[in-house]
Amino acid sequence: MTALFTTQPRLLQNQPRVGALIRAAVDPVVAVGALVLSALWFQGTFEGSYIILALVVFSLTFPGSLARNGTTAGDLMWGIVKAWLPTAGLLILLGWASRTLDAFDWRAILTWMLATPVALLGAHLLVLAFLPRMLEAEGLKRIAVIAGANPLGRRLAEQFRANTSLGIHFVGYFDDRSSTERFSEAESPTRLGLLSQLADYVKTHRVDLIYITLPMASQPRILALLEELQDTTASIYFAPDIFLFDVIQARMETIDGIPVLAVCESPFYGVSGLIKRASDIGLAVAILLLISPLMIAIAIGVKLTSPGPVLFKQRRYGLDGRQIVVYKFRSMTVLEDGNTVTQATRNDGRVTPFGALLRASSLDELPQFINVLQGRMSVVGPRPHAVAHNELYRKLIRGYMIRHKVKPGITGLAQVNGLRGETDTLEKMRARIDYDLAYLRNWSLLLDLQIVLKTVAVVLRKQNAY
Repeated sequence: MTALFTTQPRLLQNQPRVGALIRAAVDPVVAVGALVLSALWFQGTFEGSYIILALVVFSLTFPGSLARNGTTAGDLMWGIVKAWLPTAGLLILLGWASRTLDAFDWRAILTWMLATPVALLGAHLLVLAFLPRMLEAEGLKRIAVIAGANPLGRRLAEQFRANTSLGIHFVGYFDDRSSTERFSEAESPTRLGLLSQLADYVKTHRVDLIYITLPMASQPRILALLEELQDTTASIYFAPDIFLFDVIQARMETIDGIPVLAVCESPFYGVSGLIKRASDIGLAVAILLLISPLMIAIAIGVKLTSPGPVLFKQRRYGLDGRQIVVYKFRSMTVLEDGNTVTQATRNDGRVTPFGALLRASSLDELPQFINVLQGRMSVVGPRPHAVAHNELYRKLIRGYMIRHKVKPGITGLAQVNGLRGETDTLEKMRARIDYDLAYLRNWSLLLDLQIVLKTVAVVLRKQNAY
């Protein structure tokens, strides 16, 4: 399951297919298995609506993931619960919206939802304990060396050492410089030789995987090395130093056989985009049906308490930096949407008394669910800034405009991490952008659900809302 708020880019990973399959399948198999047992225990059969539910559960939990070796049982359980609660909440919401909850025995569903995290904990502990041994016993553990004793090579080696379930045994580095130039004595790297000695070493020792972490500026050395390694049977992987840049959804693709590496791309590409749009529509429709009486009451309150329109329309930057119109309930006596827009501050005289109540509870944002149905916004994503603010901060913060690779959201990762409301300093805005980019790197449907649930808690605390 997806870990919440992971901010580090993922390194290229390779592992035996058996290990990869087990890591990916453990969560969906356990979740579906617990559902089957609960249905059989209480109803004596597993069919109809339970089969459909099992397919939905499998799609939400596949592929699964395992914690790093050394993770305590308490931390592992907490991570499982954080990932499972949004899944369970989404299933209940879908059942309520589709009016299919009555098709299930509530005892079976409740037992399943409570038992699944416990079963997942047991399964994860077993896999972490026995998968490395199984891979080694079956001869599936592969031997790896790294060409390039540099920080990227060290980071890759640390992944191999920390995650034994990857099934990769790292034996050492090859580099033309002394290892002491790159590593401290405490890290004690194994320097097996010079780059020119790598091919001979692979021919005389068992080496299954070679990872080249040389900088892209070293093209002649890389080409010479690849030429020498053609006479070996080892699998060769190039880990480019693209992490010097702000990597967003990095992946490898081919265009008519020509390999291209995506360094910065939208996470909502292909099927992921369809999933994101479907979840946006489903959540927006369900929430609008639920809050429509409240929205009518708020509209009347805005109209009766101060002169002016009910809705405040402001230009914002949307997907790919195109301007969109965003709706809010009017909470101020002014309608600023020009080249200069002043953010609301604590005790701001422009905010009406009724508007202060709306802003404190974020009720002024409710019309933006209409923007979601229009396709201008998402339920979760980077918060849209006024056009005037964008033009200011894009010149001051590196990577600022990358946040526009996705639609803006009603709530976002920054907002549930204490960066809701006024950003009165450059450092606050830079911190908000860091969270926005972390969301782009690590998006998943479960991450969206976790942010939605955490938003409710933030709103109830009225944190930074004025």
